[in-house]
Amino acid sequence: MKRILIINASPRRRGGIDRMLTIIEDEARALGADVETVRISQLTIAACTGCMVCRKKLACILPEDGAQSTLGKIKASDVLVIGAPCYWGNMPGTLKLLFDRIVYGMMDEDKRGIPVALHKGKQAVIISSCTTVWPFNILFHQSRGVVRALKEILKWSGFRIIATMEKGGTKNHPDLKEVERRKCIRIAKKIAI
Repeated sequence: MKRILIINASPRRRGGIDRMLTIIEDEARALGADVETVRISQLTIAACTGCMVCRKKLACILPEDGAQSTLGKIKASDVLVIGAPCYWGNMPGTLKLLFDRIVYGMMDEDKRGIPVALHKGKQAVIISSCTTVWPFNILFHQSRGVVRALKEILKWSGFRIIATMEKGGTKNHPDLKEVERRKCIRIAKKIAI
């Protein structure tokens, strides 16, 4: 049974990201996968201080919070699905904060400072949305900026990106189109089997 972790970086319940991730979660669960969702907006995560001690100790020295518990769930998963709305052409700061705090558990470095991926063999999916209308959400690097930033983090962590989805124009068209629903179902089938 595949263990799928969904990280929802949108603070909006029943918004576009939430609805797309719910379709993926429900379909993957129906196919027999073990699925858990973490909502970043419900976590308390202290800001990274940049002390770099985690690189030596392979643990964060800040008090235990949502960052460490989420890292444990990432380590235990086979597939990571990240849903993030676009904030100024990038992921929300709360999601960036999470990744800043868990860098030591995502990638290591060899003695020369070369990155060493800690999640080789795992799969990942990136879902993004923004108010900028299609195709400008892609051409102007809005939702594409979110995907690019997450690909960078996941690539150096060893994840293989098996699907991405970008929904533009959510201001005027917040509802999911049938083609978008079908794509979410295809993604779920791809990761659950």
